[in-house]
Amino acid sequence: MAGDAAPPVTSGDTAEMILSNGLGLLQSGGVVVAILLAMSVFALAVILAKFLQFRAAGLGDRLAAAEALSLYRAGQVEPAQKRALASRHPAAQALVRVFNGRQRGLNDAIVREEVARYGNQALEALRSWMRPLEVIASLAPLLGLFGTVLGMISAFRELEAAGNQVNPAILSGGIWEALLTTAVGLAVAIPTVAALNWLERQIERTAHEMEDVVSGAFTQDLSPQQGRGEHEQSTGNAAVPRSP
Repeated sequence: MAGDAAPPVTSGDTAEMILSNGLGLLQSGGVVVAILLAMSVFALAVILAKFLQFRAAGLGDRLAAAEALSLYRAGQVEPAQKRALASRHPAAQALVRVFNGRQRGLNDAIVREEVARYGNQALEALRSWMRPLEVIASLAPLLGLFGTVLGMISAFRELEAAGNQVNPAILSGGIWEALLTTAVGLAVAIPTVAALNWLERQIERTAHEMEDVVSGAFTQDLSPQQGRGEHEQSTGNAAVPRSP
């Protein structure tokens, strides 16, 4: 009957539809699309693993190292140590090593060398598995273009074999299948490049923060506000001359 409602779409039907579309995509794109899909799965796994690694390293806690350094410069060594120890951020952990080295009375050059060694190890761990993402981001568009060229060659070969009985559907269908690989290659490369740039930016910020706080632990704050505060503190106890 015309008034009967359409049967509801279940999750099983949706999964079957997705599976059928995926198989159709593989059949149309061929081996190139299969390679690109495998690369996309691998890239997604690496990106998720890097997100979990950055979270475990405490890269979101960017205030800990700066707060610990401020406390240390203010002469509050023990609170500075507690604040740095409470964070897993590499910059805060670098400050912990600075504090420990100075408490043990080690030479500043030795402390700096050990902190630099730790910093290099931490950054190298954060940079792990970044090169495969760079390779995927670079190769995915090229593989898509390669598949397009192969598809165009196949389409024009079929058009030549048709002779005088040329069917425009042959050419249009071959071009559609050829352009499909380029679309898949770009779909894999674009999010990979975006994620790769974000990950690299997080590593660059972490390296800058580590260098900044470690250098700050061995130097003095020479900002105008700090100098004015120290001057007022030194002259605040002086006797105020009485008016005659």
